[in-house]
Amino acid sequence: MKKSVLTRYRVMAYVTGVLLVLLTLGVIAKYVLDMNGAVDFTRVVAIAHGWLYVVYLVFAFDLGAKAKWPVGKQLWVLLAGTIPTAAFFVERKVTQELEPKIAEDSPAVVKA
Repeated sequence: MKKSVLTRYRVMAYVTGVLLVLLTLGVIAKYVLDMNGAVDFTRVVAIAHGWLYVVYLVFAFDLGAKAKWPVGKQLWVLLAGTIPTAAFFVERKVTQELEPKIAEDSPAVVKA
């Protein structure tokens, strides 16, 4: 597996996680604090998170297929983008698991 597969998953995990935290804060501001500007903010962030979550799903599924994960693990990684802050923890765990495997697979660079 190439390192780029893990890198693009990591980027999308962070983007999805940040947008989901912002969406959660927007919903709290909109419904609990009854703030005026929260309606537009929540709408924009919800749309952005929705579209970018689809990209996250594609990259996470690609990573899971190349890493040959079992279905349960694959589902947990896919759902991490829907639980506020879960994407950060799952991304860290996945990275710690896969970086040694990627290092093994890549050929050693020989300097002359």
